[in-house]
Amino acid sequence: MSELAKRAGIAKSTLSQLESGAGNPSVETIWALGVALGVPFSRLVDPPRPQVRVVRAGEGPVTYSERADYAATLLASCPPGARRDLYRIEAQPGEVKVSEPHMAGSVEHLLVGSGRALAGPVEEPVELGPGDYVCYPGDARHVFRALAADTVAVIVMEHV
Repeated sequence: MSELAKRAGIAKSTLSQLESGAGNPSVETIWALGVALGVPFSRLVDPPRPQVRVVRAGEGPVTYSERADYAATLLASCPPGARRDLYRIEAQPGEVKVSEPHMAGSVEHLLVGSGRALAGPVEEPVELGPGDYVCYPGDARHVFRALAADTVAVIVMEHV
């Protein structure tokens, strides 16, 4: 424990509190521990995830800075060896956009910036508003439909 505290540049007492579940670490503390352990920050704060995951605005694991008015909400971490493509979507209400399955293992992440949308697997799409996030298998048929004028979203396609 002394060696880890030294490598992370944090007090041994802080590490002891965290180990016993009594502490509430800042972004900086978690980051320093991750670097010292060789573990990405996201792996330390990201809970196990199901195939379809929705994060509503104001939800998700939040860590706060001790040095600034700053809060980071992790929406999704990138698995080892994955590739990601980022798309900005602008859509109007009308016909549903049905996407055929992408490469095996693909995952889509969607974050609505403005408007409202229905998105996700063909069998179980979810309605999303500004700030809402959903991820779902991209290697199965999926849909996107704007439910309000001038809907804007970001889609991240993750390929493994």
